[in-house]
Amino acid sequence: MFTGDQEKVRKVNRSLILNTLRLHAPVSRAQVANITGLTRGTISNIVTSLIEDGLVFEDQLQDSKIGRPSILLGLRPDGGAVVGVEIGVDFISVLLTNFVAETLWEIRVKTSVSQTQTEIIGQAETYIEQALAIAKEHTLRPLGIGVGLPGLVNVRQGMLIMAPNLHWKNVPFRLMWNQRFHLPIYIDNEANLSALGEYYFGVARNTDNFIYLSSDIGLGGGVVIDGRLFRGANGYGGEIGHIQRDPQGEQCACGRVGCWETLVGPRAVLRRVKKEVLAQQDVQLLEACSGDFGNLTFDMIVRFALDGNSICRQAMEEVAVNLGVGIADLVNIFNPQLVVIGGAFIAGKDILYSIIEKTIFSNVLQPSVENLQIRFSERTTEACVLGAVAVVLDDILREMVIS
Repeated sequence: MFTGDQEKVRKVNRSLILNTLRLHAPVSRAQVANITGLTRGTISNIVTSLIEDGLVFEDQLQDSKIGRPSILLGLRPDGGAVVGVEIGVDFISVLLTNFVAETLWEIRVKTSVSQTQTEIIGQAETYIEQALAIAKEHTLRPLGIGVGLPGLVNVRQGMLIMAPNLHWKNVPFRLMWNQRFHLPIYIDNEANLSALGEYYFGVARNTDNFIYLSSDIGLGGGVVIDGRLFRGANGYGGEIGHIQRDPQGEQCACGRVGCWETLVGPRAVLRRVKKEVLAQQDVQLLEACSGDFGNLTFDMIVRFALDGNSICRQAMEEVAVNLGVGIADLVNIFNPQLVVIGGAFIAGKDILYSIIEKTIFSNVLQPSVENLQIRFSERTTEACVLGAVAVVLDDILREMVIS
């Protein structure tokens, strides 16, 4: 076997052991062998290397059984620090964790439409610097920075190609932040990272085939196939919010007409409610927003819908049907085990769930519904930033050889 082949095999085996410890620790070397199928000798050599690198610890388990005590292995929390970043349409979120994703520090702040691209990026950089300073205080080496962005991302280039709702184009985040922070930078679409966050830390934990959908301004989606994000040839896969569903419909921020997100996002709900309030002169809703529809929010509509307001209820139910029909198409294409719904939809789950489920099961080809689950995320605002942490850990646990 050539040296390059040997190194590749060792890299795969190292990643296999690290990921096994993530999922099953604390475990013994014998248990790692049973789970991975690797030989004891291979495991011993790699574990020794991982211990030397400060990523893995071993602990002697004392028990009452006759014989030698078991030596258990696990990931070291102090194996390093990871920074997760999400730049949303109207906020910045930064999270600092240790090697086992325990939170050390976090911040989430609102941004303004009056802020320029340069100002928002500069603000994010300030928070990243704060996170790295705190990591240094904890004597943790930084392993990388994961970044979730609301738009089309070229993962290979580390570039935000287009963010319609931010009106940003061709922003070379990896290049900029490699030069500034001198760390590995992982850039991806926010929905993809939210899906990865669910896979590592949420309701899709260890579910190898699932679809994630969320909506805050637009509609994003992430697809996980065989335990890996589906990104497509150039990293643009998963832009399901821009599937055209109504050729005569509303203008989308992407420039096209009738995209799916124009039918199911919070803006679609707000648009419908405002139209009906004006038509029916709903006093309750007019008073709630003080006669100014700029004060009306999606969360307010959800509350009124739950309290029985017919306009708000009908708007939410229409969204549920449009969501269900679109999800059914995705289920027919991908045949997932699970569909996870997150973002702003979580607030309305008591109204949405039964309608979405009924619509999906009515429109999916029968074999595809076997064992299919529909669940709402248990993460509210943190799925993406957790996914930004997860994408760094995912690279280390699966692929990267640390020198």
